[in-house]
Amino acid sequence: MDEDGAGTGDQIRVLVVDDQELMRSALRMMVQSQPDLTLVGEGADGHDALALVRRHRVDVVLMDIRMPRLDGIEATKIIAEEQPRTRVLALTTFDLDEYAFPALRAGASGFLLKDARAEDVVAAIRTVHAGHGVVAPSTTRRLIEHVATSVPEGAGRAAAIRECLTPRELEMLLELATGDSNAEIARRIHLSEATVKTHVGHVLSKLRLRDRVQAVVLAYETGLVRPR
Repeated sequence: MDEDGAGTGDQIRVLVVDDQELMRSALRMMVQSQPDLTLVGEGADGHDALALVRRHRVDVVLMDIRMPRLDGIEATKIIAEEQPRTRVLALTTFDLDEYAFPALRAGASGFLLKDARAEDVVAAIRTVHAGHGVVAPSTTRRLIEHVATSVPEGAGRAAAIRECLTPRELEMLLELATGDSNAEIARRIHLSEATVKTHVGHVLSKLRLRDRVQAVVLAYETGLVRPR
């Protein structure tokens, strides 16, 4: 077995990055308490995060947003570009933190509150590793609306998206932006849940999006959906 865990089977390799030692300690204990999670390492800022991600195979990074030297947003952006298979969960103090949306835009698959219960953190790690966003899209939508003034115009990107997607797929992207589940969307537009799931998969694949959370971000960021 090498240092990057070859032969660890279904182990999820987790990196903890936070400038507060007490928070790192709490997260470390959460990770180490689970038989299917392996702690790869710990860092105190974005530079540490990048060094560790480049040195080891990391599946999920628990990333504090506000840190000295290099913050979590910039580190997340670089990780998303260099290590597309590594998922990032941004850590924030409250759910409408003005820094949370930039973290999602940078490539985070969601964010967690620092006072989240241990079982919720562990569940979030597993969910992100499975390729899903852990923040409810409805929460993401509410966050985006809260910071709507910071969302740039994206007319050119919107036109490109319309060109890329079929009419049904474009409709599905707009439905995703509501934050509703596949079942709720299926009932509203009178399709089977399986059909909705298939269309959602096509949308994410064509637009090269990691998960539904990223779809919500894109829909608002390009102006395809406007805040209320």
